Amino acid sequence: MPLTKLVPDAFGVVTICLVALLVLLGLLCIAYSFYFQSHVRKQGYIQLGYFSGPWIIRITFILFAIWWAVGEIFRLSLLRRHRRLLSGLDLRWQENVCKWYIVSNLGFAEPCLFLTLMFLLRAPLKMESGALSGKWNRDTAGYIILYCLPMLALQLAVVLSESRLNGGSGSYVKLPHDFTRTYSRVIIDHDEVALCTYPLLSTILLGVFAAVLTAYLFWLGRQILKLVINKRLQKRVYTLIFSVSSFLPLRIVMLCLSVLTAADKIIFEALSFLAFLSLFCFCVVSICLLVYFPVSDSMALRGLRDTDDEDTAVTEERSGALLLAPNSSQTDEGLSLRGRRDSGSSTQERYVELSLFLEAEN
Repeated sequence: MPLTKLVPDAFGVVTICLVALLVLLGLLCIAYSFYFQSHVRKQGYIQLGYFSGPWIIRITFILFAIWWAVGEIFRLSLLRRHRRLLSGLDLRWQENVCKWYIVSNLGFAEPCLFLTLMFLLRAPLKMESGALSGKWNRDTAGYIILYCLPMLALQLAVVLSESRLNGGSGSYVKLPHDFTRTYSRVIIDHDEVALCTYPLLSTILLGVFAAVLTAYLFWLGRQILKLVINKRLQKRVYTLIFSVSSFLPLRIVMLCLSVLTAADKIIFEALSFLAFLSLFCFCVVSICLLVYFPVSDSMALRGLRDTDDEDTAVTEERSGALLLAPNSSQTDEGLSLRGRRDSGSSTQERYVELSLFLEAEN
């Protein structure tokens, strides 16, 4: 069924609204992280500052999510119809926008999202080697960009070599056009426009990349669950694993199926929207679990130094302290601190106890 005026407009408007919500959520979480950093430094909660160790990488994750979300707006047919924003561009420029979208989102933003997620989950397992320090944040940011470069280069090669890969002038490989097509020229409202499509080769590359990282996530999840001594954290870990293992494959499947229909059909718009919605849900769940909740848990401990034994127990429960122990020796040390608290230890000792239990989450 060809595109009607209502269906692509509806998908486009919903997509833009969801992008706006994701951007708003990301900016609020960034502001919350900066507020926590400022509060720790100005109010003298020195130990709490350690809990926010990976705050730079958390913010980086949000920025990659925003980058991806904004990029999704440029693929919408809504902007190319009824003489809207992109319809005023020359046809060649519309095609270049589609090529830029593939390289930017499938070649950079999405791989960086997956890599940042893995580094944030790997951090608790590397604390004994100095993870979560300022140097760790800098090194991790560099590794994310470095590990993303091969995927970026491959996607760029697919886009730039489109004519040669599908039998064009000077071709050295002959592939079906669906493997490399980044746009499709169609007539809409008596005007010729270029609608963005997903090259099957680009989708396959992204799928392989996501499959490798998903397998690594399952290994990380098993290692983390061995250290969990809090049911709330256990639920969060399971939720994150479910999010990655369901939403990412669903996006890849939707993108692969999109090559089976023309870009000016309603089914293509539906598949593209479902692919967008899958990664949108992944971003929202990840931002909440990896950015908002850790900061919220740490903020719940602000008044711990001023509480007595009974209030401390309440604070520990409220914080949802993600009770991860990086290794057995730290667990034993944390338990020994519990013993000292029960025998009348100082408030500072109780503060250190929660620090040992909370540190691995971040």
